[in-house]
Amino acid sequence: MRTRTTLLIVLCTLLAAVAPAGAVGAPDASTPSVDADAAVQQEVPDCSFPVTSTDATGTEVTVEEKPETVTTLGASAAQTMWEIGGKEQVVGLSSNAHYLADAESRTNVSASGFGYSTEAVVGTEADLVLAANIVPEETVTALRDAGMTVYQFEAATSIEDVANKTTMIGKLTGNCEGAAEANAWMNANVVTAQEVTADTESPELLVPLSGGSLVGGGTFINAMVEAAGGTNLAVEAFNSSYPYQVSDETILELNPEMLVLQEGLEGLITQEPYASTTAGQNNASVVVDPNYLSQPAPRSVVYSTRNLTEGFHPDAAASAEWTAKSEVSVGTETATATPTEAVTESTPTPEQPTTTEGPGFGGVAAVAALSAGAALLARRD
Repeated sequence: MRTRTTLLIVLCTLLAAVAPAGAVGAPDASTPSVDADAAVQQEVPDCSFPVTSTDATGTEVTVEEKPETVTTLGASAAQTMWEIGGKEQVVGLSSNAHYLADAESRTNVSASGFGYSTEAVVGTEADLVLAANIVPEETVTALRDAGMTVYQFEAATSIEDVANKTTMIGKLTGNCEGAAEANAWMNANVVTAQEVTADTESPELLVPLSGGSLVGGGTFINAMVEAAGGTNLAVEAFNSSYPYQVSDETILELNPEMLVLQEGLEGLITQEPYASTTAGQNNASVVVDPNYLSQPAPRSVVYSTRNLTEGFHPDAAASAEWTAKSEVSVGTETATATPTEAVTESTPTPEQPTTTEGPGFGGVAAVAALSAGAALLARRD
């Protein structure tokens, strides 16, 4: 049985604030920044207060002491709080995060239709508000004018971005060790996916959304596709993160041999133009829970990368020694993902929400995608 090198993983840049590829010139967002051939070791960052960091709005945000209460605007931030041990601090979240255990007991801060209710958020009286990149600027400004401390994140478009965002949430909320543990778990499983697919033939695929749009390069979803050993044909075909209103002729020319579909969109493979592609003719698709395909957070990366790897490369994935969350331990110095023999941890099936948030799309792509299909794009984060 293959013995995996002990992984001492937290992040490539634990002490950095959230810094997506497009913001600070980080590596190609489509490529996970995890070395599959060597372990990465970093110290858990200092978790003392006050904490000061400049957020996506260019505002220097200071959190004076560990917040007792946190409201999350964005399902990925809520998922991250649940994953790093900050669940009990959360007092408000959007309806998109209601698939999380006990989430229904928190105040729902979603507005009717789309967006967030400023009044509801202010009503939570949270010490800190964690805002996703899709939260409108006017909402952030209104909350700050009401005296709330708001930290808004850049779009997470790579696995490295997810790790940075998780670390920052840990620092802002006083859950640094939990964040280090979540990142160690995430990165260990990405390394495993890269290892088991390294010598396999990569399937050529597309990731369709509604309204004739696709997932392109420089996106969180594509990063997971590539980590799992897939080749997204839209990356080279389009100079866009989310190509919009792609013609039937273009789809047929690309001729994917496989589709990655979110639950609820499974029927696309039987509809034109996809029905006439190699993927449609062979009924070749991988169906992924939209919560995990679309929300940039550690659990999403682990579950989606595993599922995609098993869908793309079932024979190779059969030998994969996935790392269970229970196998990851952290101390004051390092986070360690211990090697495992045959991990049989199953992927839990969360309660299916009415709507979910999603992939950290950029602002322009968000507008285009929203017009393509509002129901699907409510999954964005």
